[in-house]
Amino acid sequence: MTDLVPSDAMADPLLDLMGGFIQQLRQAGLPVSLTENLDAMNAVREIPIGDRTSFKWALGSTLVKNHQHWPAFETVFEVYFSLRGAEYSLTDDDSDATDDDTSAEGDEQNEGGGQEQGGGGGDAMSNEDLAEMLYQALMREDQTLQRAVARQAVQRFAGMEPGRPVGGTYYLYRTLRNLDLDAVLERLLEADKQENGGQSKLDERLARDEYESRVEKMKSEIEAEIRRRLVADRGVEAMAKTLRKPLPEDLDFMHATRDEMESLRKAIYPLTRKLAIRLARKRRHKNKGGLDFRNTIRRSLSYGGVPAEPRFKHPRPAKPEIVVIADISGSVAAFARFTLHLVYAMSSQFSKVRAFVFIDGLDEVTKFFDGGDDITAAVHRVNTEADVVWVDGHSDYGHAFEVFEKNYMNAITPKTTVMILGDARNNYHAAQSWIIQEMKRNAKQVFWLNPEPGSYWDTGDSIVSEYGQYCDGLFEVRNLRQLETFIEAVL
Repeated sequence: MTDLVPSDAMADPLLDLMGGFIQQLRQAGLPVSLTENLDAMNAVREIPIGDRTSFKWALGSTLVKNHQHWPAFETVFEVYFSLRGAEYSLTDDDSDATDDDTSAEGDEQNEGGGQEQGGGGGDAMSNEDLAEMLYQALMREDQTLQRAVARQAVQRFAGMEPGRPVGGTYYLYRTLRNLDLDAVLERLLEADKQENGGQSKLDERLARDEYESRVEKMKSEIEAEIRRRLVADRGVEAMAKTLRKPLPEDLDFMHATRDEMESLRKAIYPLTRKLAIRLARKRRHKNKGGLDFRNTIRRSLSYGGVPAEPRFKHPRPAKPEIVVIADISGSVAAFARFTLHLVYAMSSQFSKVRAFVFIDGLDEVTKFFDGGDDITAAVHRVNTEADVVWVDGHSDYGHAFEVFEKNYMNAITPKTTVMILGDARNNYHAAQSWIIQEMKRNAKQVFWLNPEPGSYWDTGDSIVSEYGQYCDGLFEVRNLRQLETFIEAVL
């Protein structure tokens, strides 16, 4: 096992740092096994510590198995292996960038003149000199000069103070506002236009894309400079926890941003394939059925029945029928949308799928999914064409269930698994929970999936337990990981 131990050149502080790094990756949700941990330690033995880029890719290649986990890995890496040194510590000089400028009024006053002053080696440089240095750094694409500009800009404009409980986003905003990168970008484009007169529309677009890319890299360098100073001030563990971003499968359906929603959409397709394979395998390797007494006796006759050779019945598990009844009101709609995505993408694993959506009215939307491979378009039709408003468009579970009982109860058979999706916030209308009891009587099983945290259940107008008493299971499903766990365990 000696070959698994890093060489003496790798100091104990780095080993401790690696241990904390692996722990933070696991807390972020990355599945890092002991074997992968050892692989990473072996890999970094072959990489010079000073080659930070190679060091990063060596760790990434051994620890990251899903490309969607890369942003989380990168965030933790940038914190744990940020550049260290006395130059990144927050001193009193760093906070001299006008303490009274932390208010919005102070920020507005500085916006025009940009006369904030900070400590450090660049005090003799005027703001105009710094702006010219920034312009030259971007024009020549000089990374060394860009890092110098970033350091001076953060020191001069961010106003960072030791121990101040302010997030990096605030410091980034202050720095970028004073640098006015939009004006620098326009200056770069104008200079390029004068140097290359008579450009076509395509050339102008390509030039703009190139300079916008350089500006984005400059923003990233400033953000990295701020992060290094925050790490020096607050410590590695505290900053890793602050900056850690959830994996796509851990994003909360009800609170995801637009960018996070896009991550969820990308994550759902590989999850669909994985679940379909697992469900198919689960059915193929179903446990043996009960003892087949007649076949056991017949098999044992050839040698007098001693010893007996037990024979078992081999059940052929049928594919389940699925009925989905989903609340699509408000923020719950995101949860319903992703569940419908998942169920219909795996429809080959079910003998029949019927889908119903409701707010205060209810409508069947199965037809929107028939004969089409574009599930996103089908879900869009659900949101725009389904007849789900009865009176005022506020959730009324009781009336929606009445519509289902009256028009669609025959969709439920002894082979049917019913999945009801919603937070059960009924706006104090009549519950009509007897209909769920009737579904349970007719169906194979009934499950309720709730996207709210369990601590919110039965608070305010939530009556989830009133419905849950007639269900085979009541599950908290707030993200794709919990949805995957439910489908694997139940279907």
